[in-house]
Amino acid sequence: MLHDNYFEYYENIAHWTFDEYECREECLTDWDLYKILRSLAAPDSHILDLGTAGGEKIFSEFPVCAEILGTDYSPRMIGTARANLAASGRQDVSFEVMDNLKMDVEDEHYDIVVARHTCTDPVQIFRCLKPGGYLLMRGVDKYDCWDLKLAAGYGQGYNDPVPVSVSDYENVLRAGFTDVELVPIHTREYYRDAETLKAFLRVVPILDHMSEDDVLDGYISRNTYSGRVRLIRRFYGITAQKPLP
Repeated sequence: MLHDNYFEYYENIAHWTFDEYECREECLTDWDLYKILRSLAAPDSHILDLGTAGGEKIFSEFPVCAEILGTDYSPRMIGTARANLAASGRQDVSFEVMDNLKMDVEDEHYDIVVARHTCTDPVQIFRCLKPGGYLLMRGVDKYDCWDLKLAAGYGQGYNDPVPVSVSDYENVLRAGFTDVELVPIHTREYYRDAETLKAFLRVVPILDHMSEDDVLDGYISRNTYSGRVRLIRRFYGITAQKPLP
């Protein structure tokens, strides 16, 4: 999905949540962004969360620390995040609208920057991190739901000459980070039934559109186990550190 299309997409799903699809997840890769985050964070840490959406992951997964700023391109998403903040009682969290490709944050201010399923500019992230600070990224790779995309002949990243995981990895290296690691994340998701999966696919950017019902029905028939429909997901994780002087 192009950066310019993110705005309309996230404005439209500002109050949407994965919970309504009753998805059961089975992760086959031992890489957890939030475990890594909690291992690196300290009580006096300053953390920037890019692509925060409604801030749900901050409230469920981020440790309490000196400061957590969650940013998102969508004003409606930030409105949802602020409503969630009011209900949470957290005092260390704030939210602001921000374009990740035009970052308006202080230089060398953050100890950790988290970027989840969002466009990034590693050069700008490098600038706002303190020396010795960490970048943690998680994204959706080209080969996510690849069997479904092959059957349909289109989908998110389908025609990308280089998978976004590789381009992100190279851009992080070029920005000056060290100890850069790229990890493929393999996950299986099981949805309650065929209609639930179809409803899910209508609101996520896995497929650009969904007009070939026969293709989707064929996929569902091949991937139904004990009544639940499986999606084979492919994500990626990147960890990197800004070197000390």
